[in-house]
Amino acid sequence: MQVRGLLLLLALILVAAAAEAGKNKKEKAKKDGSKCEDWRWGPCVPNSKDCGLGYREGTCKDESKKLKCKIPCNWKKKFGADCKYKFESWGGCSAQTGLKTRSGILKKALYNAQCEETVYVTKPCSSKIKSKSKGK
Repeated sequence: MQVRGLLLLLALILVAAAAEAGKNKKEKAKKDGSKCEDWRWGPCVPNSKDCGLGYREGTCKDESKKLKCKIPCNWKKKFGADCKYKFESWGGCSAQTGLKTRSGILKKALYNAQCEETVYVTKPCSSKIKSKSKGK
């Protein structure tokens, strides 16, 4: 009986400690020292090469900040990492150009990025012929 009570007390202490830790994280997020609400953010600049970890600079009136950011290494460089698009399915293969095309409509522009509303991408047609029948 005493062991059960001790375990219950230990569980309550752990729950209280976890709640306090969550509260401290929220307070830290609020205490960035800035009352400015009209931040203008620049693009994410990778630390090396053209993808990976980096930073973006923001300004608001006479304040400036740097935030950590990450550019995925498979991003579409043509569109920018802060422009998110919803793409249609690939179209048919053009016999003249040997390319497939598809379009994407802007879904979200992060950090006030200047994004095109509609973008078009192409890729070479596959030389492989896919077989629809599976071995019986």
